[in-house]
Amino acid sequence: MSLMVNAKFNAKINGEEITAEMRRAAARGLRLATEHVLSVSNQRVPHDVGDLERSGAAVVDREDLVGVISYDTPYARTQHENLDYQHKPGRTAKFLELALREEAETVKLMLARQLQQVFK
Repeated sequence: MSLMVNAKFNAKINGEEITAEMRRAAARGLRLATEHVLSVSNQRVPHDVGDLERSGAAVVDREDLVGVISYDTPYARTQHENLDYQHKPGRTAKFLELALREEAETVKLMLARQLQQVFK
């Protein structure tokens, strides 16, 4: 026994609109992800009076889809790179690098969730 089905399907797809919405979703995901990593990093950043932690920023270039996390004090790089410095419990050198490595899967999920919403 065989069954034959004929069907027609008409769809209009606006590729430019889909591309634009995907870029907006990617930018939202990057914003959420960079803010998340900054938050995790801030929990580890060396802390005396809090200037280094307060200098942390997460910025997303929506045009190029690039996320940047930075700390802006004269000693931020030294505190991040010098493994010989002693820090309070829970605070450490490589605070940003470690946060980014440890949160890589979470970052991927955050980006994926935003992109998936485009097709719901």
